Parts: sequence; structure tokens; C-alpha cells
Amino acid sequence: MQKIRKAVFPVAGLGTRFLPVTKASPKEMLPVVDKPLIQYAAEEAEAAGVEQLVFITGRHKRSIEDHFDKAYELEMELQGAGKHKLLEIVRNVLPSDVSCIYVRQPEALGLGHAVLCAKPVVGNEPFAVVLADDLIRCEGDGVVAQMATLHERHGCSILSVEEVPREETKQYGIVRTEPGPAGELRVTSIVEKPDPLDAPSNLAVVGRYLLTPGIFDKLEQTRKGAGGEIQLTDAISALLQDEPVIAYPFVGKRYDCGSKLGYLEATVEYGLVHPDLGRQFSDYLKRLRS
Repeated sequence: MQKIRKAVFPVAGLGTRFLPVTKASPKEMLPVVDKPLIQYAAEEAEAAGVEQLVFITGRHKRSIEDHFDKAYELEMELQGAGKHKLLEIVRNVLPSDVSCIYVRQPEALGLGHAVLCAKPVVGNEPFAVVLADDLIRCEGDGVVAQMATLHERHGCSILSVEEVPREETKQYGIVRTEPGPAGELRVTSIVEKPDPLDAPSNLAVVGRYLLTPGIFDKLEQTRKGAGGEIQLTDAISALLQDEPVIAYPFVGKRYDCGSKLGYLEATVEYGLVHPDLGRQFSDYLKRLRS
């Protein structure tokens, strides 16, 4: 079984729900306490053994590249000032054995098109897709690592899923499943953003995919779907005709940081568990409520 060596990060979106802050700064660079969303996503992939981070970028995304690049001037300044703890933080944004590759998405044609842009880099091997605005906090292994372990057993595509309120199905790709021979959830159908009355279930695909290279052929044949975009959901639906796909109810708590409320929830809860600030922040919140 091939190891998951590459993870794709679609980061070309405009982030219009966070305007005006995203007018000049990518939504993936929004900080949750002291790290941007994209770093949390990269760290999750790195912890799963991923060796190459493939960023599908667009215009005005240069700050993402700068964040993962070496900052010589900043490191020299910190070293000269004797700020060794901060120096280590800056140097460890990206481990030395992990590389970054940047691919420009020429048009905003949807998530499916963004994943297809990664084909020349990914080649003929399985890979992860990580959406940075779905921030998932786990007590143990991150979701990518959980899915990689499952892939070692089954060798097929895996979709991370969670139950959502029926009235929210129109915001997600929704799957219908049936039990597989080893107790796994086999996906029998998937539909993009169905009306609650038409949704096959309330099991939504959220933020993490582990895909076989067969998805690229399907994406190349996929026409524009919902929203006039090339939908990854439609390509996965076609992939189901050729190979099994598993739905995986991940272990962890998801924060929808693509919404302002979800982002604020993540900021508060990550602040409460921060090793340096957690106690002080908790005390502040108690005083605020009194």
C-alpha cells in the first residue's frame, strides 16, 4: 500500500465572507490565537507523515508562500536580540524534511478544478486534500493521520464526514452509505448541496479527503455543476462507479472557520487550551460574564 506522501491545500478562494479583512490578506492567513489557519492545516498533514505540501494558489496569496519560506532577516534580528524561543518558533514553521510546492489556479472554477490543478505534482499516487478553513481539534491523531491509517487497511478513497442538522444539508456534499464487510461505511451515492427535503442523509463531507489518483480522470470529464463550478463531489460520484469510497466519521471537533461565528468559536476554544495563555484567558472570560 502506497504511503500518503502529498497533501493538497486549495487556497485560491477569495474569502468574501470575511471582507474587508480578506481584501488584501488570504482567509487562510487568519490567525487563531498565534498561528494562521493554513499552519494548523499543514501541521496536521505533517503529523500524518506527509512530505510534500501542494498549495493551489491564486492572486494575492503571496503571504502564504512567505509564511512557509525562510525569513533570513527576521531570524538574524531575533538571534541578535537573544530571543531564542521566538527564533525556534520561526524556524519550526516548516520541518526541514517537508517541502512546499505552489501551483497557480488560473481561474476560480471550484474545488474540483483546484484539485485537478495538482495532478502534475501528485502523479499516480494517493493523496490528501485539506481545507484550511475547516479547523479540527483532536486529542490524539489528527484527521489526516486517522484517514491514512484507514487507507492502509482498505486502499481506497476516504471522505471525512459528520452529522449536520437536516436544514444545513444545502451547505455540504451529502452521502448515502451502507455497512461494508469490515464494518466501514461504504458510500453508495453523494450529492452536492441538496435541499433538506431531497438529501439522502444528514451525513456531510467536511474538509478532509483522501483520494486515489483515479479521481483525476473523473475530474477531467466533469462538467460545471452547482454554482457553475467543477465540483469535486460530482467527480467522486463518478469514481464510485469504478472503485469503493469510504465515509469516515472522524474523531475530533470541527470549527467552520469559513464563517465568522465558527472562527470566533475556534479562537475562544483554542485560546482556552493555549499552554501559555489558557488560564489567564479563562479568568478573563469569567470576569467578563460576572
